[in-house]
Amino acid sequence: MSGLQDRTHCSIAPPDLLGWLAVEGDLQQREAAVKALATSAAIRSQRAVMGQFSRRLNLHAGALMGWVAGTGERLSIYDNQKQGRPFLPGVLVRGWQKPPVQDEAVNQAYDGSNATYEFYRDIYGRNSLDDAGMELVSSVHYGVAFDNAFWDGTQMVYGDGSGRIFQVGGLTRSVDVIAHELTHGITEFTAGLVYSKQSGALNESFSDVFGSLVKQYSLNQTAAEASWLVGEGILVPGLGKALRSMLHPGTAHSGDRQPADMEHYVELPDDNDPRNDNGGVHINSGIPNRAFALAAIALGGHAWEKAGRIWYQVLTTQMRPTTQFDAAAHATVDMAGTLYGEAEQEAVHNAWKEVGVLS
Repeated sequence: MSGLQDRTHCSIAPPDLLGWLAVEGDLQQREAAVKALATSAAIRSQRAVMGQFSRRLNLHAGALMGWVAGTGERLSIYDNQKQGRPFLPGVLVRGWQKPPVQDEAVNQAYDGSNATYEFYRDIYGRNSLDDAGMELVSSVHYGVAFDNAFWDGTQMVYGDGSGRIFQVGGLTRSVDVIAHELTHGITEFTAGLVYSKQSGALNESFSDVFGSLVKQYSLNQTAAEASWLVGEGILVPGLGKALRSMLHPGTAHSGDRQPADMEHYVELPDDNDPRNDNGGVHINSGIPNRAFALAAIALGGHAWEKAGRIWYQVLTTQMRPTTQFDAAAHATVDMAGTLYGEAEQEAVHNAWKEVGVLS
């Protein structure tokens, strides 16, 4: 796998949305979108290199940079103090099992990270992102009114939001956003799905799946009760209700281009234009997202039980860096049969058939 192939851009704000707002938004939205795109591009190369070496050498990515942020405990939260990339991680403000502080963003990042850690531990028996006890390090108040949150290959980073694209404080308030980004770390340590076109869309989809499951678990919702909205209520109201709808792709916000099936798959180049979204990774992820939501509802009960276990086993044991939709679909169908039986296998097959990946 070459360095060019193994690039990632794992941030919660879809670059096609930012690119659209940079051209079509009002003046304030254009300014905020351009700023978010520029900052995100600056960290892209570092994250790609760190992800590649951490998998190849089985090292915590921070060690490759000559430092390891953190306290050696389960998790730690830092304040970047609006100083940006050179000041990461920042000043330690809350360590593991320390009481809440006055800063709401710190407490939200702490709670969301801990909820994600405990979900993976209690439901799937996973010991942190690397399955070896890796500390979850987070930095809040990144940059000035930064409209994004991202996994940088070593830690979580949260902007405050500008109130022009994301609501101020919205990025740490949403547990599914936190779990989505942390799941990119699990993908990095396991499947290593290349962040381009279909493999990249699967990378995004697995993060949406488990981000949504952590949210549903925290609310004790069944698959039928869940909204299946990712990042619900974090955009400014004028843009829309959420970042993505897993059950109804293309309906979450005013710039939502997600297709619901392969008939409407969006063929895009993987170039440097953010509107093309690394070949549509946040766009075409709507297809496997809907397949999961349909399968979970058909299987019934809590989505993290059968459907989530199937997808988790496939992500951590069956995926390869260049896996495409068809192979992922067959892997989940096979895993449903291995773990459960013919009825579950049929439910998963029918979900992929409904979105046009399987026949």
